[in-house]
Amino acid sequence: MDFHIECTPAPLTHKIHHRHALMLMGSCFTENIGNKLLAHQFNVLQNPNGILFNPVSVQQAIATYIKAICITEHDIFPLNEAWHSWHHHSRFSAITTADIIEKINSSTKAAHAYLRSADFLIITLGSAWVYELTEKAPGFNPGKVAANNHKAPADWFNRRLLDYSESMDILNGIVETLQSFNPGLQIIFTISPVRHLREGFVENNRSKALLISAVHQMVAQYEQCHYFPAYELVVDDLRDYRFYAEDMVHPNYAATNYVWDKFVMACMDDSTRLLMKEINEVNAAMSHRPFHDQSAAHLAFKTKYLNICKTMQQKHPFLHLTEQINYFSA
Repeated sequence: MDFHIECTPAPLTHKIHHRHALMLMGSCFTENIGNKLLAHQFNVLQNPNGILFNPVSVQQAIATYIKAICITEHDIFPLNEAWHSWHHHSRFSAITTADIIEKINSSTKAAHAYLRSADFLIITLGSAWVYELTEKAPGFNPGKVAANNHKAPADWFNRRLLDYSESMDILNGIVETLQSFNPGLQIIFTISPVRHLREGFVENNRSKALLISAVHQMVAQYEQCHYFPAYELVVDDLRDYRFYAEDMVHPNYAATNYVWDKFVMACMDDSTRLLMKEINEVNAAMSHRPFHDQSAAHLAFKTKYLNICKTMQQKHPFLHLTEQINYFSA
């Protein structure tokens, strides 16, 4: 008997190539896929605001990139001996106001320039639960949503679930704004397979169902919108706790690799996959640790891969192999 039903994602109409510029936004699962794209020499910009979970924060971030809005001291707040932004992940937090403002504004400017000519934007939505600031929180405005709580007191937030019409308005706003800014942009939506069990089992499923329904409406409504079933691959295809990390919430290494392999097969053509295989071989060679780094065998090994890298760079000038060439030249 076959005890496994495999999910095979529909092939993407517009295939991803190494020449393309890819931006990724959303939950922590975004960075798992983004790091694999970077390792395979794709041109990637990921999470210019840091990790974002809910559609409201994604919409706000995209609007900021498009308008190239710079923050000031009025947009940040102090907590636990550091300065933070409600719209950014804590990796942007800093001890001084000058440091956080410089980091955030530099990232916004880079995102503005990159998004204008990007070919693909991959948006991974994690949760439809939002945390609105209460009057006790610094920077309070009615309805203002925090992208990250920065370990602030619980009474600074009011939790609520977006309703369907609200979610549709947000996603419509995202797509239409992007259309106006970059008409050639292809948008790939995914739903994060990370389980937000802090919200509760039932609450997590309500959230995911709402996001899935809203995203599929976008795909039906807009020709340049697509869906990749990362959520279904983990929850319905693998559907086993052995594919989760020890916290039983985040997909583990094996699950992430499974989703990645499916993404490659659905979104890339044969020539791109072949080039990825060659790059992967070079990456593996860089991980090789010899017993004697000055032996004739190891020097010949380095020369072999130096020539491979140089040939690859000449054949594919859009790749960035400087690090690899320097490594094998040393």
